[in-house]
Amino acid sequence: MGDCMNDAVFSQLDFGPLKEFLETDDITDISYSNGGQLWLKSLTKGIYQVTRPDINNVLMEKLAFQCSNVMGKTFNMASPFLDAESAELRMNFIHDSISTNGIACVIRKTPAKIRLNKDKLINERYTTIEIHDFLLKCVEGHCNIIVSGETGSGKTELVKYLASYTKENEKIITIEDTLELHLDKIFPHRDIVAVKTNNIASYSDVLVSCMRQNPKWILLSEVRSAEAVLAVRNSISSGHNILSTIHADKASGIPLRMYSLLETSQDVEQFLSTIHKYVQIGIYVKGYFSKELNRFQREIFEVCEFYVNEKNQPKKNIIYKKFMNGKFQIQNPTKYLLDYLSVQGVILPEDTFKLGSVNKGEE
Repeated sequence: MGDCMNDAVFSQLDFGPLKEFLETDDITDISYSNGGQLWLKSLTKGIYQVTRPDINNVLMEKLAFQCSNVMGKTFNMASPFLDAESAELRMNFIHDSISTNGIACVIRKTPAKIRLNKDKLINERYTTIEIHDFLLKCVEGHCNIIVSGETGSGKTELVKYLASYTKENEKIITIEDTLELHLDKIFPHRDIVAVKTNNIASYSDVLVSCMRQNPKWILLSEVRSAEAVLAVRNSISSGHNILSTIHADKASGIPLRMYSLLETSQDVEQFLSTIHKYVQIGIYVKGYFSKELNRFQREIFEVCEFYVNEKNQPKKNIIYKKFMNGKFQIQNPTKYLLDYLSVQGVILPEDTFKLGSVNKGEE
């Protein structure tokens, strides 16, 4: 469905009064519906409405028409959906023949840059310096990491940030159904293959071929189908490292969330053991409007370590947990994670967070 347009083609489009929002870095999404409703999503203010009479059905229809023209596609009653994608933008239109209250459009910006950096993360209270440095050690030590959160919590941004700390000489393959990571554009000198799945090349097809490309890291955009869950399981059990995202409301719930996507009667214990054995870290990111900071805030609310004990039973250790009242709990990683990291050449002290205690994990 989604067709990639090159940026030269996109620059031919006349966005008119929408241009100012496209040029504002802070704005990430533009949503138009209901005969003139314009809603913006920004990194600092969250989602809010603006009143702009000049942004109306006529303008949006004109934009959709230009878009379909440069793409050589039709947008009418016979084909009422139009998808367009460039390196920096993703657009989706719904024709007014089926969107009964007028043409609808969303524009999402997917800039080829990493929006996060260490100073910003610490200064904006996205996370603590201890947890930040610990997570980078996990990347260095080739942990498989899955980031969970609601839509719009910034999961993909965090994955991009973590991926930027993979070693220069480690080959990366990104597999996405809509291109958002753009690591190939961010690191043009690196060995990166950016693959887009479509109705011809599914997740599993792509994954099988990708394994033959000998990547060190496989970045899956989002685990949202049974096929994607199996893709994750197959890639990690064959020794590749993954960074991915999933829609879940806590880090500790990630393995069960993956199981629920499978829609099969596979033995739950066995499945959870596999995930706990091969996925070392789950992270939960939350986006909310902070009264205290008076702005939209994104932050890491939970970091969870998964492991299997001596009896091969799935266990978890919640390393970091933040509460809405601002308090947080922190626990050292278990010997299981420390052993995993040390095999990869990353040595952390047993009392990683200087808590005065050592966490052996459940035997």
